[in-house]
Amino acid sequence: MQKPFFNKKLVITLVSLITAFLLIAFSIVVRNDRSTPSFIQSFGNSAAGVVDTVVNAPVEGISKVTGSVSNLIDTYQENAQLKQKIDSMNALEVENDTLKEENKQLKQQLSLNKSLTSYDSISAYVISRAPSTWQNTVVISKGSSAGVTKGSAVMSDKGIIGRVSEVNKTNSKVELITTQDDSDDRFAVQLIDDSNQTVNGLITGYNTDTNRLIMGQITSKEKVKKGTKVITSGLGGTTPKGLFVGTVTKVVNQDNGLPTKIYIKPAADMTNLNVVTVTERQD
Repeated sequence: MQKPFFNKKLVITLVSLITAFLLIAFSIVVRNDRSTPSFIQSFGNSAAGVVDTVVNAPVEGISKVTGSVSNLIDTYQENAQLKQKIDSMNALEVENDTLKEENKQLKQQLSLNKSLTSYDSISAYVISRAPSTWQNTVVISKGSSAGVTKGSAVMSDKGIIGRVSEVNKTNSKVELITTQDDSDDRFAVQLIDDSNQTVNGLITGYNTDTNRLIMGQITSKEKVKKGTKVITSGLGGTTPKGLFVGTVTKVVNQDNGLPTKIYIKPAADMTNLNVVTVTERQD
């Protein structure tokens, strides 16, 4: 019962399209004929516009729908990725809190109220940095009245930046880890290689051209790979253990393959120092 009706609709549609195209053709022919009445030309142009609208409307609609669906899929994928990252961060936070509590309990059982990783923190901000000593020193806003002592390690939000070298009542001078003063007391550092072996050494220099710290006086025969994280060892001074120094970018080996120099990209951005933390180790 529906088939004849469908054929009738198809015939009407074809007749309409043919009529519209004839009107378009007629409009083109008479456009340059100045003697042709303007009404016929106007009617032809109007018919052409109607056909163009009828043909383009579904195409534009499909294009908009396709674009909306694509944007919706992208938003969904980004949302899923963000949720996954949040879940990972929450898991790491719980794990970190658990490890801290376990470490606290172990210290209590062993009567170790203080260790190499125990320290108090004092927040301060940089109040002075001379261009002539840009890589060597900064002055911070806390001094002896706030509990700052000489030799304390100083951190930015990303990693270690130096050590307190001079303490006044209301401010202190910090010798940066990038200093060119070879007589300055260097940081004792260490890293863990792929074999879970500890490699100890000292920060013995800084390359201004490449922005790399140089780790020397290496005491281990273990091989070191790029990307290994370097931390303070807590040995030979008042610096706590476990402060982030940077990441290994290059290893210079001896003929036998043992490391002689390890180049480290500093974790902290030494060109942008504002708020800092002074660490007072609990000895």
